[in-house]
This record gives sequence, structure tokens and C-alpha cells, in this order.
Amino acid sequence: MNLVGLPLPRPFAPADATSFAPVRQTPHRRSRLWELSGNFHCSVIGTCLTTGELRQAMSKLLQRDVSEFSDHELHSQAVCLSGQQGPAAKLLQKALDRRHQPTINRFGRLHDEAAIMAAWAEALKAGDIPGAYWAVLTHPDTGPAGLRRAFGDVHMLSHLVGAANRADIRRLTALEAESAELAAKVERQQRRLLDAMTERDALRRQLAALALEAPPRDEAASAALAGMRTLVTELQNRLAGETARREHLERRIADLDTASRESDDRARNATALAEALRREIALLDPGEDEDGADAAPLCLPPLTVLYVGGRPGSTHRIRHALAMAGGRLLTHDGGRNEHISLLPGLIGQAAHVVFPVDCVSHDAMLTIKRLCRQGGTPWSPLRSTGLAPFLDALARETHVSAPRTREAVP
Repeated sequence: MNLVGLPLPRPFAPADATSFAPVRQTPHRRSRLWELSGNFHCSVIGTCLTTGELRQAMSKLLQRDVSEFSDHELHSQAVCLSGQQGPAAKLLQKALDRRHQPTINRFGRLHDEAAIMAAWAEALKAGDIPGAYWAVLTHPDTGPAGLRRAFGDVHMLSHLVGAANRADIRRLTALEAESAELAAKVERQQRRLLDAMTERDALRRQLAALALEAPPRDEAASAALAGMRTLVTELQNRLAGETARREHLERRIADLDTASRESDDRARNATALAEALRREIALLDPGEDEDGADAAPLCLPPLTVLYVGGRPGSTHRIRHALAMAGGRLLTHDGGRNEHISLLPGLIGQAAHVVFPVDCVSHDAMLTIKRLCRQGGTPWSPLRSTGLAPFLDALARETHVSAPRTREAVP
């Protein structure tokens, strides 16, 4: 079950030559979200809706506050619900159409695939990607070739994470230097303000003393009094200006601090993702060792592993890889068709439990963590379905602790 209490749609098959063909039931009209191939749903939800817009849509669907759920959980559930025609998919369709209506109207005036792809190229060059991507995918005249091209362009943007990460780090360094400079400037301004306030108070005391005395008897005293009043006015004006400048600098420093923290968070997240991807690539393609010879492939431990959730295609590859190492793979679909009550028995047989966080229900994850803590069984969340995240998790578990004595049962 998902966040809204509805059964998750069946997972789609891996992409092939026909996976990019739209599934339209009525000729020559825009495709609906659930009519698109399942390969597009992740990129549509992640690219065409901001996290704030997605949270607003899911909150409206749930009729409750969704702040307790992470951005990733909401994204995963929205992707799963996009392929199933129902209230959730219709609500996401409305949110996407409302968000990108001007772009949809602009692309709607085009009536052949060549013109559509030319407009897509211009939007890609200008950085206007979310609305154009949604308009191209749902346009009635976009064929499989156009869909593949738009999907591939958006997919390649993910490979710019490293470059964006470096740019964020450079910007973070510049922001920190600017923040330090502004802080020093504020301190100097505050010192000048304190001196001006001290001088103003002294002049006020002098004026108060003169007011108590008899009116001046000569022109020199009158001129001195007028000069002091003029000076007091000038000092008050200077004080007001310095106060305004100080408030502006304080607001600027607060904005820079916020931008610095956001850049730091993006840099950490991008670095963690890049490191995970490097580990997974190294597991799938060992390359060469230091002597130039082909590196030995990863040797999996002969364990009994329970895999909860996921998709049938990736589960088959994992089962084969583990069987080649003498291990055994137990599976549970996370509650879609198999009941949660089966998990305690399966966990009792397993030496390790894994589950992909992008394709397993929230209830199943909580049950796995509770049962594993009670039984002392190690568990690992996987970044996504597929063989590489599984190999990475099992390799890290093997390095951290000694292999379990429980062996695979033939």
C-alpha cells in the first residue's frame, strides 16, 4: 500500500525499443499521465514539478499534512501512482497542466514532429525544460523517436551533477568571503554609530543647559546656539542613514547565510550521490588493478538474503548473481500481493535483509526495521532497484562485519 492507502500499480518492464511509444486510447489528443510509458513517470515527476508543488498536490490528495514524509518518499509514491488511472494520477495531471499551461498552449499550435522537436531544442538551449518536456511528452503528434530524444536529453542532464557540484562549491566559497567582508563592514558601521550617538547626547546636554540660562544677550551667542542646533540636525540625519545602512547589511548577511547553507546541502547531497554511483559502477565493471591486469570480479558471500519490494526484472538478475556465489535469495513483494505477516518467518531465515527505498511501501520498511532490530539481523536500504545497488550494499556489509555463520540452504 502507498501513502494514500491505494494499491501500487504493477511495475513496468525494462525499457526496450518500443517502451517510448505513448499509449493513447483516443486519437489526436494530448496523452494523460497514466497513458504514458512507465519509463517516463520518474523523469516527469522529478523534472516538471518542484518539491513544493508535489507536496501541495500530495497534501491535497491525502487531506492531511505531509511534512512527516521526505521529498524522496513523496517522489517515489507519486511515480508509482502516476501509472494507475485514478484520483491520484488525475490530481497530478491537473497540477502539471496548471503549472505549464502557457507552454502547453505554445506547443499545441505545432502540428508535426519536426516543428515540435525544433521548439524542444530551443527550450532546451534556453533552459526552459520542465514545461517543454511535459508538452512534448503529451503532444498528440510526438512519435517514439521524438519521445526518445526528449527523454535522452533530460536524462543526460543528470550527468551534469558533478559540474554543478563544483560550481556550488565555488559559489559557497565566494559567498563565505563576501559574508565575512560584510560582517566586518557592519562592525565598523556600528562603531561609527556609537560614536555619533555619544556626540549627539553630549550636544543635547549642552543645549539643555543653555535652555535653562537667560536668553543670549549678543549676536555671537545666538550664532553659536544656531550652529549647535544645525550640527545636531546633521548628526541626527547621519545617524538615520547609518542605521538604515546597517539594517540593509544585516539583511544581506542573513540572505548570504541562507544561500551558503543551501549550497552546502546541495554539495553534500551531490557528493554522496556521485560516490554511491562510483561504487556501483566499480562493482559492475572492476576495470584493471594497479599492475594493469583485469581486476577480479566481486566475490559475493554465500549468504541467504531477503529482498523486499523491487521489480521482477531486477530481482531475477540479483537471484542469478547470488546463486553463482552459492547464496540464496528470498523475496517478498512488500505487501502488494503477499501479506506483511509473512515477513517474520522470512527474516528469521535470512542472514541479511535489503529493500529498495524507491519501490517498497512505508509500512513494509517500518516492519523490516523493527523485526531486524528485534532479531539482530543486519539490513540495508538500497538507493534503487537493480543489481548495482544490491552489490554495493552487500559489499559494504561484508567489509564492515565478519560473514554470518548462517549459510545458504541449498
